[in-house]
Amino acid sequence: MIELHSWPTPNGLKISIFLEETALKHKIFPVNIGKGQQFDPHFLSFSPNNRIPAIRDLDPADGGEPVTVFESGAILTYLGDKTGQFLPREIRARNEVMQWLFWQMGGLGPMAGQNHHFNIYAPEKIDYAINRYVNETARLYGVLDRRLADRVHVADDYSIADMAIYPWIVPHENQKQDLNDFPNVKRWFESMAARPAVQRAYETRDALYPKGDPQTEEEKAKLFGIKQ
Repeated sequence: MIELHSWPTPNGLKISIFLEETALKHKIFPVNIGKGQQFDPHFLSFSPNNRIPAIRDLDPADGGEPVTVFESGAILTYLGDKTGQFLPREIRARNEVMQWLFWQMGGLGPMAGQNHHFNIYAPEKIDYAINRYVNETARLYGVLDRRLADRVHVADDYSIADMAIYPWIVPHENQKQDLNDFPNVKRWFESMAARPAVQRAYETRDALYPKGDPQTEEEKAKLFGIKQ
């Protein structure tokens, strides 16, 4: 069984999508990052960067002690290898998937995350920062749109790359992006949203996790690592 220690951020939801797609037996343990639960010693024992998500595989392939994995890209890779699904073993196909997984991890995620921060959460609206991250997010949407011009999925076959990218496109309106400007992304996005496993992942989010963003200054400080 997989223990998923998570919160319903894009990085957390990408793991939920994989688990739903594979029907891999799992249990979700909410880690309320607005309440500072990411700093709990037990969580830090297997997620030393105090970030969600993290997993514990209670039934690893070697039959030994539980395997722990933090960082969402590493988790998707581990689970893909464990199940033999959505991550090819053939070198060229695997390379395509891994490139786009790292593109999300190193580009789309951080840039869209800063976009969210300066547009939604920052106490001071800084035009330079807002424009910087809105424009960079648009550039990355353009990269993805060109990639999807002649293929159904990001790396040809449906893969962990699609699962990693999709939750970061869901809040496109908060990122000040219009999917009509990116028709190939829009087509792909709609096909992803129609997948039953994706729908189940978001239904689980709505049923399991408390709703709402952090509201108090204390919650924001814990979420954004602000020293008080």
